[in-house]
Amino acid sequence: MPAFPTSAGGTHARGWLLALAGITLAAFNLRTAVTSITPLLDVVGREFGFGAAMAGVIGMLPAAAFAAFGAATPAIARRLGLERTVLLAMALAAAGLVLRSLAGGTGLLIGGSLVSLAGMGIGNVVLPPLVKRWFPGRVGALSVVYITALQAGTILAALLAVPLADAFGWRLSMASWTLAAVAAMLPWLVLLRRGLAQAPVLPSAAAEPGSDASSAAADDAIPAAGATALDSTPVTRHRVWHTALGWGMALMFGMTSLATYAMFTWMPRIFTEAGASPAFGGAMVALYTGFSLLGGLVVPCLAVRMRNSFPMALACALAQFAGFYGLWQAPMVAPWLWATLVGIGGCTFPLGLTLINLRTRTPDGSAALSGFTQGLGYTLACLGPLLFGILREASGGFAWPFAMLAASVVVMLLGAWQACRPRLLEDAFVRAR
Repeated sequence: MPAFPTSAGGTHARGWLLALAGITLAAFNLRTAVTSITPLLDVVGREFGFGAAMAGVIGMLPAAAFAAFGAATPAIARRLGLERTVLLAMALAAAGLVLRSLAGGTGLLIGGSLVSLAGMGIGNVVLPPLVKRWFPGRVGALSVVYITALQAGTILAALLAVPLADAFGWRLSMASWTLAAVAAMLPWLVLLRRGLAQAPVLPSAAAEPGSDASSAAADDAIPAAGATALDSTPVTRHRVWHTALGWGMALMFGMTSLATYAMFTWMPRIFTEAGASPAFGGAMVALYTGFSLLGGLVVPCLAVRMRNSFPMALACALAQFAGFYGLWQAPMVAPWLWATLVGIGGCTFPLGLTLINLRTRTPDGSAALSGFTQGLGYTLACLGPLLFGILREASGGFAWPFAMLAASVVVMLLGAWQACRPRLLEDAFVRAR
C-alpha cells in the first residue's frame, strides 16, 4: 500500500485516499462483464437458441467495445476531466450489467453487454492517466494495486459464474456484478462533491526507490491538472501513430489481448469438448487469469527497475507457446499446467499497462498513448475469438485456431521489441519538429 507524505494536509490526504479507493474499485470492474458470461454461454445459448458462431460474436464484443470507446476516451476526458470520466465509465458498466441480466433474447443480451463494455472500455484508458495524475512518483506501486484489482475481478467473475447460476439462475449470476460497479462510483462522487478533484503533486522525494530514471525525471516535471481538463501539452496536437513506440505498444497490447479474449471465450469449450464439466472450464479460466494476477503483482515492480523489459516479454511468449501446444494436443493430461503457462504468457498485459506510464512524461501523454494503444490494440483483439471460432468450424479441430494464436505471439514479440526500448513518447514529438 503506498504511503502518503506526512507533510500533506488533511484535505490532500483525503483526496489521495479517495482516489486510491476509486482507482482500485474501478479497476476491479474492468473485466467482470467479460468473464461473468463466457462460462455461461452454453446455458444462455440453449435458452436463446444460439450456437458456436454467436458465441464467437459475443466473445468478440469486449475487444470491439474496448477499441471503439478506448479510442474516444482521451477526447471525453479532456472535456469532462479524468474523475468525471471514470465516474461515467462505472455508471455505464452498472447500467449495462442490469440490462443484460433482464434480456429476453439475444438482441438485448448483446445490447446490454455493449453498454457495460463501453463503460469498461472507457475505464481501461482513463485509469493509467489517473494513476499518473494522482500518484506521479509511485507509478510502479499504483500499477500493482490497480492491475491486481483488475485481475481479481476477472478471476472472481469467472470462478463464481457457474456456482451462482446453479444456485440462483444465470440472470442473477450476471446481475450480481452491478453492485461492484455501483461501489466503484462512490469514491469519485464523494471526491467531486467535496471539491477534492484537484490532484496535488507528490514531492519528488516520494518517488519509488530504484524506479526507472527516465520515469522519475518525467514525474518531477508533471504539473497538477485541474478537475476539468487534462494537461495542455503538445501531445494532444500530434498523432501517436506517427511513432514507432505507439505502434509497438499497440501491437504488443493488441496481440496479448487477442489471445486473452480467445481464451476467455474458448477455453471452457476446449475443456468441455475434452470431457470436463462447465464448472471445470470456468475454474480453468479463473486459474488462467490467476497467473495474470500474479503477474500484476510482480511485473510492474520489475518493469520500473528495468531499462529494457523485453526479456520479460520473451519469457512470457515462451510460456504461452508451451501452454497453447498442451491445450491443443492433450488438454486433460495436465489442464492445470496448460492454464498456468498460458496465464504466465498473458503477463505482457500488465507489462503493457505499466509501460503506458513509463514511456510518457505527463498525464496527457499517458492518455494519448493509452488511447492509441488500447484503441488499436482492442481492434486487433476483436479477431481473436472470431477467428478462433471460424477456424474451428472450418477445420473441425483446434490445430488451425492454435496456429493462429501462435502467430499472434510472434507479432506480439515484434511489438514488444519497440515498446520496451527506453524512450519517452514526448521526446519523439520534439525530434519531429
